Amino acid sequence: MANIVAIVGRPNVGKSTLFNRLIEQRKAIMDDESGVTRDRHYGYAEWTGKFFTVIDTGGYVTGSEDKFESEIRKQVQLAIDEASIILFMVDSHAGLTDLDKDFAKVLRTSKKPVLIAANKADTTEKIHMTGEFYALGMGEVFPLSSASGSGTGELLDEVVSHFDEGEKNAEDGIPRLAILGRPNVGKSSFLNALLGQERTIVTDEAGTTRDSINMRYRLYNKDFILTDTAGIRKKSRVKEDIEFYSVLRAIQALQDSDVCIFIIDAERGLEAQDMSIIGLARKYNKGLMIMVNKWDLIEKDTKTADIFRKSIEEKLGTLDYIPIIFTSVLKKQRIFQAIEKAINIFNSRTQKIPTSRLNDVILPEIERNPPPAIKGKYIKIKYITQLPTYAPTFAFFCNLPQYIKVPYERFLENKMRKHFDLEGVPIRLFFRKK
Repeated sequence: MANIVAIVGRPNVGKSTLFNRLIEQRKAIMDDESGVTRDRHYGYAEWTGKFFTVIDTGGYVTGSEDKFESEIRKQVQLAIDEASIILFMVDSHAGLTDLDKDFAKVLRTSKKPVLIAANKADTTEKIHMTGEFYALGMGEVFPLSSASGSGTGELLDEVVSHFDEGEKNAEDGIPRLAILGRPNVGKSSFLNALLGQERTIVTDEAGTTRDSINMRYRLYNKDFILTDTAGIRKKSRVKEDIEFYSVLRAIQALQDSDVCIFIIDAERGLEAQDMSIIGLARKYNKGLMIMVNKWDLIEKDTKTADIFRKSIEEKLGTLDYIPIIFTSVLKKQRIFQAIEKAINIFNSRTQKIPTSRLNDVILPEIERNPPPAIKGKYIKIKYITQLPTYAPTFAFFCNLPQYIKVPYERFLENKMRKHFDLEGVPIRLFFRKK
C-alpha cells in the first residue's frame, strides 16, 4: 500500500505552509485570507530515506459564507479516505475551538492513525499552551512551527514509523502533461472526466482553480502526471494577490511539463492571450497541442472543422506544426484521443533518430533542393546529426553556415517533420562549419 499523508484541519491553521515545507517546494499558495486552498493538492516528500505522498486540503468548515464550502468538505473527505495517516493541524495561538472538536469527531470515524500537529508553537510559552489539545483524546500532540520548521523533525519521525517501507520517488521519469488555457475553458472538467471522479472543484465561475494540481494517471498501459492549472488571463485583469500567484504557478507548471495541452473555447476561438502562452511554451521547447473544447455547442456542417482549423493555423503562423483536436469534455467526445495525442507528442519529443537514417533521408532532399547560392558561392551540406539535448536539436555541417537563410531553414524543418513524425514538437536546427 502506498504511503499517503493527508494534512487536514480548519481554515488558516498553516496546512499549506507545512505542505510546502514537507515537499521542499512552494507549490501550494499561502495567504492570510482563509479558504485559499480549495482542491486536494499532491506532492512527494522524503524523510530518513522513506518517500511518501503528501496531500494538502482546503480548510474544513461548516456554516460559512464561502460558496465553495461543501465542495471543499467533499475534497477533505476524499483525502481522508485516500490517506494511510492523517495530520490533524490545529492552531496553538487560537487554542482549541469548537470547529476543532467537531472535526475531531469526523476524523474518529475514519479509523486511520491521526497525529495532532499544533502549529504556530514558536515560543516556549506557546509550546506549553498546546497541552489543551490532549482534551481531544486523540493521543500525542506535536508542537511545531511550519513557518520556521521547528518541531517538524519529531512529527516526521512519528509519521514514517507508521510505514512498512519507503516507496520510491514515484515521479521519476514519468511524462508530465500540463493542462493550460484561459479561465473557464474546461480544464478542471477535462481532468475530472478523464479520472472519472471529482478530483478538482468545478463551477461556472472563472478562477475556481487556484493552485496547479498534480495527478498521477494511467491510460493505454502508460503512467503520466497530469497538472491542472489556474486559468491565465491578461495582467491588467488580475485583481487579487491570490490570482497573481495562481498565474505564477500555472507558468511554473508549463516550465515543469513535457507536453502542454492547451485548451481553447470553441465559441471564442484562439485569442491574443492564448497566443502569448503558446509562444511561452514554444520558448521553453515544450511539446504542444491545441484542444478545442465545447465543440458540441457549435452549429456545424461538413466544412466547419476545416474552416476553424484553417483560421487557427493562420494565427499560429510558423507554429502550424501544433496539432488541433476538437472535443466536448461535457459529452466526453474525443477526450481520450486528446491524451493519446499528447503521449504521441511526448514519444516524438524524446525520440533519438540514428545519424545514418537522418543522412539517408534528408541529404537526398537537400540534393533535390539545394540552398540558393549567395554571391556566386554554393553552400554544400555534407552531414547531419542529432545533438544530445532535452528537446530535438539537429546540427547540419556545411561549408558556409553563415549564408543559410530563414526560408531555407524553414524548408529543412518541414522536411524533418514530414519524415520523422515530429507533430507538436518544437525542433531546433544549427548550422556549423564542417
